[in-house]
Amino acid sequence: MLVRNFYIRDIINIAGPIILGNLGFIMIGVGDVIVAGRHSTDTLAAISIATAILNCIMMFGIGILISISAILSNYRGAGKEPEKYFYPSLKFASGLSVITSIIILASIPLIDLLGFEAKLVPHIKEYFFVTAFSIFGAYLHCMAKEFLQAFEIVVFPNILTVFCIFVNVILNIIFVFGFGPIPELGVIGLAIASLITRYFMGIVLFLYCFKKVKIKHHKDKNYYKDLIKVGMPSSLAVMIEFIGFNAITVILGRISGIYAAAHNIVCTLTSVSFMVPLAISNATAVKVGFANGAKYYKSLKKYAFTGIWICVAFMSCSAICVGLFPEFLIKLFTDDKELISVCIPIVYVLCAFQVFDGLQVALAGIFRGIKQTSIVMIANFIAYWLVSIPLGCLLGLKYKLNLLGFWYSLGVSAVILCTIMLTTLLRKFSKMEVTCRTSL
Repeated sequence: MLVRNFYIRDIINIAGPIILGNLGFIMIGVGDVIVAGRHSTDTLAAISIATAILNCIMMFGIGILISISAILSNYRGAGKEPEKYFYPSLKFASGLSVITSIIILASIPLIDLLGFEAKLVPHIKEYFFVTAFSIFGAYLHCMAKEFLQAFEIVVFPNILTVFCIFVNVILNIIFVFGFGPIPELGVIGLAIASLITRYFMGIVLFLYCFKKVKIKHHKDKNYYKDLIKVGMPSSLAVMIEFIGFNAITVILGRISGIYAAAHNIVCTLTSVSFMVPLAISNATAVKVGFANGAKYYKSLKKYAFTGIWICVAFMSCSAICVGLFPEFLIKLFTDDKELISVCIPIVYVLCAFQVFDGLQVALAGIFRGIKQTSIVMIANFIAYWLVSIPLGCLLGLKYKLNLLGFWYSLGVSAVILCTIMLTTLLRKFSKMEVTCRTSL
């Protein structure tokens, strides 16, 4: 029992501040949704569609950058000097931000071809244009946060995120509704507020790195190879999942903006609770990564199963709480009765989905820690693209279940995803045991 408590404490010590920061990060998004909903249902529908598409584009870079902490933790465990990789990480993040910004700007003309309600199209295009120039700030913040996390420096970066909840809300109110000489800007005001917040977070954390870590100049092409090898499959897995979720907004947004708004609200609800297991997953990746680099395989397994246990236990409790108060939670975002009636049946499906969502994110963190992320990508592809989207179209469109049908398909895909990943992980652990016995 004392040994188990040690591993739980070790993970929680890192995960605690990350949980706070992750909740802060998602609350920034919640602030956008609440302010947009209070402005108008059209504003909420427009940013729901815009962010659904933008998240799919942005998460390609984010998915690679979140591998920085796992890779550098492996380097620490192997006795390398991870502080040498700050500038290579910065260069990599800068290059990714340029590519992502160009893709977003190039996507703007395509919005006219996607069949959204005509009144929403100009607002979606405005949001795209401003967001393209905020990518560097977002990637700079992600890179610096992951770099510090590799050293288990997690308190200040996450307190900064919490502080920026209030910064973002204040900016949202000023630019969306107007204040003094600033006119009411609506949707574009939300994008401007996000741009300022992202650059503020990125620059502050960039400067903090120099205070906490002795930065060294270093060039190592193998580091970039590691980022691509570990980060690319992880990034594609995140993109596949995001596309799986956000395709629902795009598909149903063409039928009615109310489905896009409803899906955004439900996703925001699950995102809030998801930030806790995501933090546990990140902490587990760091500890598993260190143990993997140092070849402490017994500790690696114990950290892995401890992370899984914490994630699943938390999400089970969250599912119960959400299932008990669905209407209260939905009314935090909107007073629109039609929108509320669409959301509430989906919340009950969400409750079952959350448990498996907690399991899959814990497994993804473990695979990132052992630098074997290809299976995460493959499992996500099977679960979301081969199962979720086709099944969702069948239930939602053909059988007229609309958004509820798509959420049924997400539940099925989550079970399949967890089954594939857990089976693969247990096989890898069996091979590790053989390797340990052979080396003795």
